[in-house]
Amino acid sequence: MQVDILNIQGAKTGRTIELPEEIFGAEPNNHVIYLAVKQYLAAKRQGTHKVKTRAEVHGSSKKLVKQKGTGGARKGNLRSPIYKGGGTIFGPKPHLYDFKLNRKVKDLAKISALSHKAKENAIVVIEDVTMDAPKSKQFAGILKSLQLSDKKTLFVLPEDNENLYLSLRNIQGVKGSLLSDVNTYDIVNASVVVFSESVAKIFTEEEEPAVA
Repeated sequence: MQVDILNIQGAKTGRTIELPEEIFGAEPNNHVIYLAVKQYLAAKRQGTHKVKTRAEVHGSSKKLVKQKGTGGARKGNLRSPIYKGGGTIFGPKPHLYDFKLNRKVKDLAKISALSHKAKENAIVVIEDVTMDAPKSKQFAGILKSLQLSDKKTLFVLPEDNENLYLSLRNIQGVKGSLLSDVNTYDIVNASVVVFSESVAKIFTEEEEPAVA
Protein backbone atom coordinates (compact mmCIF):
# COMPACT_ATOMS: atom_id res chain seq x y z
CA MET A 1 0.00 0.00 0.00
CA GLN A 2 1.64 3.22 -1.20
CA VAL A 3 0.96 6.27 0.96
CA ASP A 4 2.10 9.86 0.46
CA ILE A 5 3.95 11.50 3.34
CA LEU A 6 2.49 14.92 4.16
CA ASN A 7 4.10 17.82 5.97
CA ILE A 8 2.45 19.68 8.83
CA GLN A 9 0.97 22.14 6.34
CA GLY A 10 -0.97 19.29 4.74
CA ALA A 11 1.02 19.36 1.49
CA LYS A 12 2.77 16.37 -0.11
CA THR A 13 6.48 16.20 0.63
CA GLY A 14 7.19 14.25 -2.56
CA ARG A 15 8.10 11.18 -0.51
CA THR A 16 6.01 8.04 -0.21
CA ILE A 17 6.14 4.98 2.00
CA GLU A 18 5.09 1.42 1.26
CA LEU A 19 2.96 -0.03 4.06
CA PRO A 20 2.92 -3.86 4.19
CA GLU A 21 0.05 -5.56 2.36
CA GLU A 22 -0.11 -8.36 4.94
CA ILE A 23 -1.45 -5.79 7.40
CA PHE A 24 -3.07 -2.99 5.45
CA GLY A 25 -4.25 -5.16 2.57
CA ALA A 26 -5.38 -8.18 4.57
CA GLU A 27 -8.92 -9.54 4.31
CA PRO A 28 -10.70 -8.10 7.39
CA ASN A 29 -12.30 -10.46 9.89
CA ASN A 30 -15.26 -8.56 11.33
CA HIS A 31 -16.02 -11.13 14.01
CA VAL A 32 -12.64 -10.84 15.73
CA ILE A 33 -13.00 -7.03 15.61
CA TYR A 34 -16.32 -7.44 17.42
CA LEU A 35 -14.71 -9.69 20.05
CA ALA A 36 -11.79 -7.32 20.65
CA VAL A 37 -14.06 -4.27 20.99
CA LYS A 38 -16.42 -6.21 23.26
CA GLN A 39 -13.53 -7.25 25.51
CA TYR A 40 -12.15 -3.69 25.67
CA LEU A 41 -15.51 -2.22 26.68
CA ALA A 42 -16.20 -5.06 29.12
CA ALA A 43 -12.85 -4.52 30.85
CA LYS A 44 -13.72 -0.85 31.38
CA ARG A 45 -16.85 -1.72 33.38
CA GLN A 46 -16.32 -1.33 37.11
CA GLY A 47 -18.71 -4.11 38.06
CA THR A 48 -19.28 -2.55 41.50
CA HIS A 49 -23.09 -2.77 41.39
CA LYS A 50 -24.51 -4.17 44.62
CA VAL A 51 -27.85 -4.50 46.38
CA LYS A 52 -28.59 -5.72 49.90
CA THR A 53 -30.15 -9.07 50.58
CA ARG A 54 -32.57 -9.70 53.44
CA ALA A 55 -29.56 -10.68 55.57
CA GLU A 56 -27.99 -7.23 55.12
CA VAL A 57 -30.87 -4.74 55.51
CA HIS A 58 -31.86 -3.27 58.86
CA GLY A 59 -35.08 -4.33 60.52
CA SER A 60 -36.54 -6.53 63.23
CA SER A 61 -36.14 -10.28 62.91
CA LYS A 62 -39.38 -10.87 64.79
CA LYS A 63 -41.99 -12.93 62.96
CA LEU A 64 -44.87 -10.60 62.10
CA VAL A 65 -47.81 -12.99 62.62
CA LYS A 66 -48.13 -16.57 63.66
CA GLN A 67 -47.56 -19.21 61.04
CA LYS A 68 -51.05 -20.70 60.99
CA GLY A 69 -54.61 -19.76 61.71
CA THR A 70 -54.72 -16.25 60.23
CA GLY A 71 -56.39 -17.22 56.96
CA GLY A 72 -53.63 -15.36 55.11
CA ALA A 73 -50.28 -16.19 53.62
CA ARG A 74 -47.31 -17.03 55.78
CA LYS A 75 -45.20 -13.99 56.64
CA GLY A 76 -41.64 -13.71 57.81
CA ASN A 77 -40.11 -10.53 59.23
CA LEU A 78 -39.86 -6.94 57.98
CA ARG A 79 -36.68 -7.76 56.08
CA SER A 80 -38.59 -9.98 53.72
CA PRO A 81 -38.35 -8.90 50.04
CA ILE A 82 -42.15 -8.51 49.84
CA TYR A 83 -42.08 -5.49 52.18
CA LYS A 84 -40.88 -1.97 51.53
CA GLY A 85 -37.32 -1.63 52.80
CA GLY A 86 -36.78 -5.35 52.64
CA GLY A 87 -33.93 -7.15 50.91
CA THR A 88 -33.67 -7.76 47.18
CA ILE A 89 -33.97 -11.21 45.63
CA PHE A 90 -31.36 -12.25 43.07
CA GLY A 91 -29.99 -8.70 42.83
CA PRO A 92 -26.65 -7.81 41.19
CA LYS A 93 -23.42 -8.54 43.01
CA PRO A 94 -19.91 -7.16 42.34
CA HIS A 95 -18.14 -9.09 39.60
CA LEU A 96 -15.76 -8.58 36.69
CA TYR A 97 -17.01 -8.43 33.10
CA ASP A 98 -13.62 -8.94 31.49
CA PHE A 99 -12.95 -12.09 29.51
CA LYS A 100 -9.87 -13.60 27.91
CA LEU A 101 -8.93 -13.34 24.26
CA ASN A 102 -5.96 -15.17 22.77
CA ARG A 103 -3.06 -13.04 21.57
CA LYS A 104 -3.50 -14.22 17.97
CA VAL A 105 -7.15 -13.14 18.02
CA LYS A 106 -6.19 -9.68 19.31
CA ASP A 107 -3.48 -9.33 16.68
CA LEU A 108 -5.86 -10.37 13.90
CA ALA A 109 -8.43 -7.85 15.19
CA LYS A 110 -5.91 -4.97 14.99
CA ILE A 111 -4.80 -6.02 11.52
CA SER A 112 -8.43 -6.27 10.38
CA ALA A 113 -9.25 -2.83 11.80
CA LEU A 114 -6.23 -1.26 10.07
CA SER A 115 -7.17 -3.01 6.83
CA HIS A 116 -10.65 -1.49 7.04
CA LYS A 117 -9.14 1.98 7.50
CA ALA A 118 -6.84 1.42 4.52
CA LYS A 119 -9.80 0.42 2.32
CA GLU A 120 -11.59 3.61 3.44
CA ASN A 121 -8.52 5.77 2.66
CA ALA A 122 -8.60 6.79 6.31
CA ILE A 123 -4.87 6.41 7.00
CA VAL A 124 -2.64 9.49 6.89
CA VAL A 125 1.15 9.59 7.24
CA ILE A 126 2.77 12.89 8.21
CA GLU A 127 6.34 13.90 8.88
CA ASP A 128 7.44 13.75 12.52
CA VAL A 129 6.10 16.61 14.63
CA THR A 130 8.38 18.21 17.22
CA MET A 131 7.39 20.78 19.82
CA ASP A 132 9.57 22.65 22.28
CA ALA A 133 6.64 23.11 24.67
CA PRO A 134 2.99 22.01 24.93
CA LYS A 135 0.97 24.13 22.48
CA SER A 136 -2.59 22.97 21.82
CA LYS A 137 -3.25 25.91 19.50
CA GLN A 138 -0.30 24.96 17.32
CA PHE A 139 -1.39 21.33 17.14
CA ALA A 140 -4.96 22.38 16.33
CA GLY A 141 -3.50 24.36 13.44
CA ILE A 142 -1.75 21.23 12.16
CA LEU A 143 -5.04 19.32 12.24
CA LYS A 144 -6.75 22.15 10.37
CA SER A 145 -4.04 22.05 7.68
CA LEU A 146 -4.60 18.31 7.35
CA GLN A 147 -8.39 18.91 7.14
CA LEU A 148 -8.96 16.78 10.24
CA SER A 149 -10.40 19.41 12.57
CA ASP A 150 -13.93 17.99 12.40
CA LYS A 151 -12.96 14.30 12.42
CA LYS A 152 -12.28 11.86 15.24
CA THR A 153 -8.55 11.30 14.93
CA LEU A 154 -6.21 8.71 16.38
CA PHE A 155 -2.66 10.09 16.40
CA VAL A 156 -0.12 7.26 16.70
CA LEU A 157 3.36 8.02 18.06
CA PRO A 158 6.48 5.82 18.05
CA GLU A 159 7.62 6.79 21.56
CA ASP A 160 6.75 9.00 24.51
CA ASN A 161 6.62 12.66 23.55
CA GLU A 162 5.28 14.64 26.49
CA ASN A 163 5.05 18.00 24.73
CA LEU A 164 3.14 16.53 21.81
CA TYR A 165 0.85 14.48 24.06
CA LEU A 166 0.03 17.51 26.24
CA SER A 167 -0.66 19.52 23.09
CA LEU A 168 -3.26 17.10 21.71
CA ARG A 169 -4.97 15.75 24.83
CA ASN A 170 -7.26 18.78 25.30
CA ILE A 171 -8.43 18.86 21.69
CA GLN A 172 -11.88 17.39 21.32
CA GLY A 173 -12.08 14.31 19.11
CA VAL A 174 -8.32 13.65 19.14
CA LYS A 175 -6.59 10.80 20.93
CA GLY A 176 -2.85 10.16 21.10
CA SER A 177 -1.42 6.67 21.54
CA LEU A 178 1.92 4.93 21.33
CA LEU A 179 2.12 2.29 18.61
CA SER A 180 2.79 -0.33 21.29
CA ASP A 181 -0.38 0.69 23.16
CA VAL A 182 -2.81 1.10 20.28
CA ASN A 183 -5.84 -1.20 20.45
CA THR A 184 -8.64 -2.30 18.14
CA TYR A 185 -11.26 -0.10 19.81
CA ASP A 186 -9.21 3.07 19.29
CA ILE A 187 -8.72 2.24 15.62
CA VAL A 188 -12.40 1.44 15.02
CA ASN A 189 -13.58 4.44 17.03
CA ALA A 190 -11.50 6.91 15.01
CA SER A 191 -12.55 8.32 11.66
CA VAL A 192 -8.91 8.78 10.62
CA VAL A 193 -5.70 7.14 11.83
CA VAL A 194 -2.62 9.38 11.60
CA PHE A 195 0.84 7.81 11.69
CA SER A 196 3.96 9.85 12.17
CA GLU A 197 6.66 9.02 9.65
CA SER A 198 8.68 7.18 12.30
CA VAL A 199 5.73 4.91 13.06
CA ALA A 200 5.17 4.14 9.39
CA LYS A 201 8.85 3.16 9.05
CA ILE A 202 8.45 0.67 11.92
CA PHE A 203 5.85 -1.17 9.83
CA THR A 204 8.22 -1.37 6.87
CA GLU A 205 11.37 -2.27 8.82
CA GLU A 206 10.03 -4.93 11.17
CA GLU A 207 8.94 -8.35 10.05
CA GLU A 208 6.60 -8.55 13.06
CA PRO A 209 5.29 -4.97 13.47
CA ALA A 210 4.60 -3.54 16.92
CA VAL A 211 0.86 -3.57 16.21
CA ALA A 212 1.01 -7.35 16.55
